[in-house]
Amino acid sequence: MADASTFRDSTQILLHPEALDVVREDLESEFTVTVLDGDPARIIGSPVEIKSVNEFLVRHGVYTA
Repeated sequence: MADASTFRDSTQILLHPEALDVVREDLESEFTVTVLDGDPARIIGSPVEIKSVNEFLVRHGVYTA
């Protein structure tokens, strides 16, 4: 059976909270994801959305935790 962390890697992105401040509004309006505050902040969505969000973040110079 597959390890649960494998599935989490494809359905969430962890970020430093400060990095999320810059793009949060655009992220929530452009993608179907849930954004959870914390340390680290979490962006949760389907594998397809997470892939698109990751590409969006890279284009905007935001790197994951």
